[in-house]
Amino acid sequence: MRLFRPLYEKALAWAGKPRADVWLCVLSFFEAFIFPIAPEIMLAPMTLARPKRWWYFASISLAGSLVGSVIGYELGHYAFHYLQPFLADIGWSQHLDAMVEKFGAAAKRHPWEAFWMLVAAGFLPIPMKVASWACGIVGMPMLPFLVGILVGRGKRVFLVAGVIRLGGERAEKALHKHIETAGWVIVAIVVVLALYFYLR
Repeated sequence: MRLFRPLYEKALAWAGKPRADVWLCVLSFFEAFIFPIAPEIMLAPMTLARPKRWWYFASISLAGSLVGSVIGYELGHYAFHYLQPFLADIGWSQHLDAMVEKFGAAAKRHPWEAFWMLVAAGFLPIPMKVASWACGIVGMPMLPFLVGILVGRGKRVFLVAGVIRLGGERAEKALHKHIETAGWVIVAIVVVLALYFYLR
């Protein structure tokens, strides 16, 4: 089943629009706490089209992700009990429970220990969302949470934009060619992580 390439091609069309930077920020915002499509699918072609602005596009994406992660934190902190049926419906419950236990234990030992977990989560789209919710549920202090999101997601978007900037059209073509495989590999990683946390 082809799922990720059609989404990527639609994002290519969005990337060519005059206010693409706004759409990138909006996509990054929603992806950070609920939306399943990673902002890199817009970030890559936008960087290719205007390579000298790669840092600006990465910064816009990071800013949207940071604000969206705070929304995820607040939802986890204040609305978790109300949203539990919805989270169960979308298959987050088991993974979220595991993350809550893990972040809770880390936060009790030292808040900055949970920071390193956020840094690691920055490369995986769905765990980052779940991590934001989990941090809110356990009441992780806001400063290490924000710094963890900033570093965790920042290294990802700046790496993607930087690789496209340096690699040019060849890097974007490789991304386009392998987007379907990469998308399903990420899904497989998420499933394996979910099973790992569930079976521990």
